Amino acid sequence: MLRTSKIRWLSGTLVLLAFLTLLLPQALLPHAAAAQAQTSGIDAVLVADVSNSMNTSDRDKISNEAMKMFIDMLPVQGDKVGIVAYTDQVEREKALLEIQSDADKSSLKDFIDQLGRGPYTDISVGVAEAVNVLNHGADASHSPMIVLLADGNNDFNKTKGRTQSQSDADLAKAVKEAQDQGIPVYTIGLNADGKLNKDALADLAQQTGGKSFITDTPDDLPQILSEIFADHAKLNVVKLPSITGNGSYQEVTVNVPNDSVLEANISIMSSKQVQIELTDPSGKAVDLNSDAAKLSTSKSYSLVKLLKPQEGDWKLRVKGAPKDSIDINLLFNYDLQLVVDPIKTKSYTKGDKVDLTAKLENGGQPLQDNDLYADMKATLVVNDQDTGKSTEQPLENTGSGFAGTFEVPDNHNYELVIRAEEDSFYRESAPITINAGGAAGSGTQPTTPAGDQDKPFPWMPVILGVIALIVVAVGVWFLLGWLKRKNRGFVGQMVVEIRDENTGDKSYPQYKKLASFRGRFHLHQLLQLDPELKETEKYVFTPSNGDRIIIRNTAGGTLEKSGRAVDASSGVELKNGDRLSIPLQQADKTILIEYLV
Repeated sequence: MLRTSKIRWLSGTLVLLAFLTLLLPQALLPHAAAAQAQTSGIDAVLVADVSNSMNTSDRDKISNEAMKMFIDMLPVQGDKVGIVAYTDQVEREKALLEIQSDADKSSLKDFIDQLGRGPYTDISVGVAEAVNVLNHGADASHSPMIVLLADGNNDFNKTKGRTQSQSDADLAKAVKEAQDQGIPVYTIGLNADGKLNKDALADLAQQTGGKSFITDTPDDLPQILSEIFADHAKLNVVKLPSITGNGSYQEVTVNVPNDSVLEANISIMSSKQVQIELTDPSGKAVDLNSDAAKLSTSKSYSLVKLLKPQEGDWKLRVKGAPKDSIDINLLFNYDLQLVVDPIKTKSYTKGDKVDLTAKLENGGQPLQDNDLYADMKATLVVNDQDTGKSTEQPLENTGSGFAGTFEVPDNHNYELVIRAEEDSFYRESAPITINAGGAAGSGTQPTTPAGDQDKPFPWMPVILGVIALIVVAVGVWFLLGWLKRKNRGFVGQMVVEIRDENTGDKSYPQYKKLASFRGRFHLHQLLQLDPELKETEKYVFTPSNGDRIIIRNTAGGTLEKSGRAVDASSGVELKNGDRLSIPLQQADKTILIEYLV
């Protein structure tokens, strides 16, 4: 009875909410949408070739340092990062982790530090798994991307019978999926031995809308990763004066041009550790581990992140080892979008003029700081959809936006994009379609037959129709909720070992990916249905919130979690890094599990 009452209460609430939604004035909806609008974050998967050949091309693991710097450059909160390390198979993997704190960034960087190396290489494995990671954890409001670090051609294990044509087919499939989902792949080729297949990496980037970088030395990797970050976030890298260390502090001016800057990333790249001091525009010393600034250090870079910095000249003081070359770059993060005012939706013909106006918005609202427009230039990029020809024309900077007129040059279809740029960043508007090819209608509005406007509005059929729709919607809501729970997916992987209690010997660890499971699975499936281990059928896994998993012993009983016995009959929650020991009575073995996200 209690359950029935809850269902009735929930159904009534849903019906009431549905009526309130229908009665909500339509004029309020755009404001609600604007209030929810946020700057699109980044969902990035870093893909690293960890084959043994990297011992030659990247002996000091600078690629790991570069990936860590990329993570440090991301905003303090909101973005997601996943990691795939591959040879001819996925060696280690971390599902997309949403960054909410410094601890999350540290967790990602610690994972990178733990990456080992192994034989063979198959680039299709890394790219396909990166796409899969984004499929199972990307935020629809974020901008996805893949960064691939590779050092050479494929090197297959001959005992597995893998061929180049099979790898090419798998790579083509992954590239097609990335194209369909708008996932650019940025490729970085390490060419230390001169054997890099540059064309293959360049083609992979070109097909997906990314960019390709080639370097003969891993020392360039931090700089390349910062350029990739800037390109994807529509930022410009600002070069600050390089210095040569002399054992004393040397001063560099860091200009924050306006108060619309959310973050300023100052990357300091050097082969040896440096010491850093910072003062704000008022001359006050800045604590580099505070709410105003954060310092991240590694063996090949230091990164100072200024949070909502004050406009003006900051003074960066750097002490480097004598004769050490120190490069300093600056990247600003802005919460800004370039929005074009709506134009009339109609068909155009040759000679028609289309007035265009655009402005920067911050959080869905017009930018209040018009000083930001002072040094900006805007360009209208016109792409003729019929001929493929692209042209550009400058737009006027009005001081609070941009304006100009597009005159339709021919009876073709056109796509218009406005690009606004200054020294530290640029923004592009969403494309506007101009139909002057004659395919659409004349744009005239339909007329109302005489007399129809005198008829009373049919309220009763409309009300009955709305009630029927609500009843159907409630039923569909319950059905979809049940299906969602039934088909909910898993993330991450489990490292599985089997210990023989008679001899103490342990099997080689196996990495079992969980992405293929839906709703629930039992431990026996994870152990490939080994008849000897059939009693593991009673251990059932189901997904939980926050990339966690519940394990339940359906027959009742205990297991060990992190060395402590726990009752598994009502379910035990696993989070990233948790370990389980599951003793088996019939087989005289123990199953050892580590859950990794």
